[in-house]
Amino acid sequence: MSICSHELHDTLHGVHDHHNVGQRLIDAEKICAATGSRLTPLRKEVLELILNASGPMGAYDLLAKIKSDSDRPAAPPTVYRSLDFLLEKGLIHRLTSINAYIPCCHPREGHQAAFLICTECKIVKEASAQALLQQLESISSSDGFTAHHSIIEISGICQQCRIP
Repeated sequence: MSICSHELHDTLHGVHDHHNVGQRLIDAEKICAATGSRLTPLRKEVLELILNASGPMGAYDLLAKIKSDSDRPAAPPTVYRSLDFLLEKGLIHRLTSINAYIPCCHPREGHQAAFLICTECKIVKEASAQALLQQLESISSSDGFTAHHSIIEISGICQQCRIP
């Protein structure tokens, strides 16, 4: 099930370019229900904040936003558990180089992506990069290594920030 309008292929697309947050939340609930799990109110709120963000969000940014937007207390462990759940369901990605989270528009098992991260404006673009991932799999399996997960993050300056 894809919760964005473009097809999954190797072309780059902005991870925050999808504006139908309501539909994406409905689709996320369906994905969770299909696996016998539940998108609790806090999980849904965390996902909604990530979907509505203009760039990657750190866990403490999410925590501060939740505390400012609601009367109920939110503690770091509960936010991290929600993030872990959303990661496990493939609804978000974690960018390890900047320790932040972004939405995934193709939440499906086994989906891995390559990310271009602008160090100036923090815009993130995603591509499935299947050919590159297959090459990495070939390299790891040639040594009998079984890869569980790989994240490809490329930091640099985007075209818009590079223009004077």
